[in-house]
Amino acid sequence: MGHSLGGSVLAAAVSRLRPERAVYVDTPFGPARDRLDADAFAAELEEARAARTAEHLRRERPWWSEQDIAVEVEAATLFDIATTVSLHSRRVGGPDNTPPLVAPSLLVRADPSRYVSQEAAEGLRARGFAVRSVAGAGHSVWYGRHEDFLAALDGWL
Repeated sequence: MGHSLGGSVLAAAVSRLRPERAVYVDTPFGPARDRLDADAFAAELEEARAARTAEHLRRERPWWSEQDIAVEVEAATLFDIATTVSLHSRRVGGPDNTPPLVAPSLLVRADPSRYVSQEAAEGLRARGFAVRSVAGAGHSVWYGRHEDFLAALDGWL
């Protein structure tokens, strides 16, 4: 199972790992952006990281638990912007990071998702992926929607 950039890393390794199944959580697949402006992307990530305060998250995501908030605040302090920019510049998995179907594969997306559009979800279905959505979830799909996230995993195989 991989979430977001972790899903891209899983996609790049899935052919070698040969898992029994693969789960990608709100992971954008497809062709890379034309040309990534690394400085602008780093600034965007820095702004997002700075907004990851407990006060901001309580206000913007009232459905999150205090534990979700605490974990996200701590994760923000550990988030490595330079590595993320570097990986996106090189596009983990190549120009099109959609993984091959070497195992049954599920994409769980937020609904609506900033990273996986409905059109992209349909394209993945056409390629053989199972796709499930968690209504009202954000990019970290399980925060505040844990039961719905687990329900999206249930019975897909």
